[in-house]
Amino acid sequence: MKAYIFPGQGAQFEGIGKDLYDAHKEARDLFAEADNILNYKISEIMFNGTAEQLRQTKVTQPAIFIHSVITARLLGTDFQPEMVAGHSLGEISALTAARSLSFYDGLKLVYARAMAMQRACEAKPSTMAAILGLEDHVVEEICSDVDGIVVAANYNSPGQLVISGEWTAVEHACAKAKEAGAKRAMLLPVGGAFHSPLMEMAREELAAAIEKTNFEVPRCAIYQNVTGKAERNPANIKKNLIAQLTGPVKWTQSVRSMIADGATEFIEVGPGKVLQGLVKKIDPTVEAKSA
Repeated sequence: MKAYIFPGQGAQFEGIGKDLYDAHKEARDLFAEADNILNYKISEIMFNGTAEQLRQTKVTQPAIFIHSVITARLLGTDFQPEMVAGHSLGEISALTAARSLSFYDGLKLVYARAMAMQRACEAKPSTMAAILGLEDHVVEEICSDVDGIVVAANYNSPGQLVISGEWTAVEHACAKAKEAGAKRAMLLPVGGAFHSPLMEMAREELAAAIEKTNFEVPRCAIYQNVTGKAERNPANIKKNLIAQLTGPVKWTQSVRSMIADGATEFIEVGPGKVLQGLVKKIDPTVEAKSA
């Protein structure tokens, strides 16, 4: 069975989407539609913006979503997903590619999400860090023992867990992780503490936008970040999508669930190859490749 997977923040690169624009009329039409939906020329920033401009959450998230959804559309009849999943932001790309959301509604939600997260980041200085080489339960215990807010945020693959929270709490947890034998414990160049309680303000904002948006039954099951399990019911999809901003990305669990449900081939749709690498670390026996 084919599982299509959609990347999250961090997959952007300078000139993102320009090759698609130059080669396909359908891509040009969708870029023009995206510019109209957002009321500014995001295509210009994607094609010509600096790395610094592309790192801004309000640019990064729409850019990756646009690239991912256009890539899925350009697959045409070859895009026959039997299951989909997306990492963080990629969950909205997956829902749009699976026709649960229209391109218009998907992009509107992504932009609302990005702006809400940016405001939450500015309200309280916070950060994330990658912990490599420890078992998940060890990292979870370290987080629970540290004063202040720090939580397990991204279960990326066995031995790779990202933590998220207040600066001092994250730094303290990194030090404890190194003492516990972590190969690496490094702060990440992100704007704030995504997938932690510090995103509560953003969650409330996004919840209002999601409640007003029409979700259809997707053409196949989506494996959602906060549960790691298959879902097709629009009401549950909405609830899980709202919970995702303050809840963890259970990527390892999602991939394992998809494999248990029959996935043998994972196809990454959108910029970068990060998710393929994670899939291979989770289970080296399955095939993982770019669309």
